[in-house]
Amino acid sequence: MPLSPDQQAEVDELRSAPTQTLRATVPGIEAHLYKAMDVLDHGFVRVIDYMGDDSAICQAARVSYGRGTKSVQNDEGLIRYLMRHWHSTPFEMCEIKLHVKLPVFVARQWIRHRTANVNEYSARYSILDREFYIPEPDALAAQSVVNNQGRGEALSGEEAERVLRYLRDDAMRSYDHYEEMISQDGQQGLARELARMNLPANIYTQWYWKVDLHNLFHFLRLRADAHAQYEIRVYADAICEVVKDWVPAAYKAFEDYRMGGANLSGTAITCIQRMLKGEKVTQENSGMSKGEWREFLAVLE
Repeated sequence: MPLSPDQQAEVDELRSAPTQTLRATVPGIEAHLYKAMDVLDHGFVRVIDYMGDDSAICQAARVSYGRGTKSVQNDEGLIRYLMRHWHSTPFEMCEIKLHVKLPVFVARQWIRHRTANVNEYSARYSILDREFYIPEPDALAAQSVVNNQGRGEALSGEEAERVLRYLRDDAMRSYDHYEEMISQDGQQGLARELARMNLPANIYTQWYWKVDLHNLFHFLRLRADAHAQYEIRVYADAICEVVKDWVPAAYKAFEDYRMGGANLSGTAITCIQRMLKGEKVTQENSGMSKGEWREFLAVLE
């Protein structure tokens, strides 16, 4: 179960006692507060707190850029202008704090985004639960032969069953030994901070993650992308649903200019200009490497 009984009791108590405030609130994200959105087999994402809304972005921009924004007549237009021209500071005026339960190997990817405040569950102080991420059979895939950090064809049949059996058996065996090492039943148990080293990377951990909207959009642009690893992408997808309800105008601009847009090099733009003039442009006369040309064609198509 993603939420423990104690956590669920805390959620129920917090949602049953709303408080008044003079600060800006957003009904869309208020509906998400404290609720856990299930992710993977034991994970979740839930909103603990937030600050700001679409209008806070515009307020900050008008203070920061002054008369330069007067030609933009409405907040949505201003937000799109800011996103289009990579003005990041106004988006930093909004913040969100999330409670995330995730496998350790996903956490190690996630923590690479060093632009947030993080407080993780301490396995030095507390005992980790016997919960492991075991993929669904259709999420098992062989190593890609063209991408060293990607997946290829899905495993099936006996091979998939063998992998799943190894994952389950090895995780359970490691946890059995972990429990045995920290046990104080008639003897002095090993320190928790040492016993944890034997746990597998698919065990679940939890943390509070607080980030501003600008850096959150950067995280989502990379991790909600179709090329991101599935196990972190599903968390990013869940967060996207929250952000969409929190700052709808900013999220719409983000979808358009970042998720749905593309960055082109000067060489790529020159190639497009040549194509528009009717010239036949190939990889050989484009000035691009084979990899660049392949990515360029993918954008055009």
